[in-house]
Amino acid sequence: MIKRMATAVWQGNLQDGSGSVELGSGAFKGQYSFTSRFEEGVGTNPEELIGAAHAGCFSMALSGDLSKAGYTVDEIKTEAIVSMEKGEAGFAITGVKLVTQARVRDIEMAEFAKLASGAKANCPVSRALAAVEIQLEAHLLK
Repeated sequence: MIKRMATAVWQGNLQDGSGSVELGSGAFKGQYSFTSRFEEGVGTNPEELIGAAHAGCFSMALSGDLSKAGYTVDEIKTEAIVSMEKGEAGFAITGVKLVTQARVRDIEMAEFAKLASGAKANCPVSRALAAVEIQLEAHLLK
């Protein structure tokens, strides 16, 4: 079993406090606050980190699926747009839109779209986020 770790520390109350998050690998450490999460303040936020995880997972899954199908992948760049809305029960993540651009040799758009759709459905982060709608916009670059 593979286990990964991250740590978050929050100090103070919700609106005036501040926090930090750090990956167990040490590859990233960042600050977050009420304003970086719910407004446009400086710092990161949990939703942005979920987006980074989803974009990375999807890109790797798509690369793997393309390679298994015999295609040569030059580059896959994916942006994950995580939507959060306030409802009666408070804030909730309501969806993720993956926008991917890929350079893949000798593949037709229909085949690329099919493999991208499969990667979206099957990457581990997509499966973990199954409670929300996940949309995919896939672009094949020349």
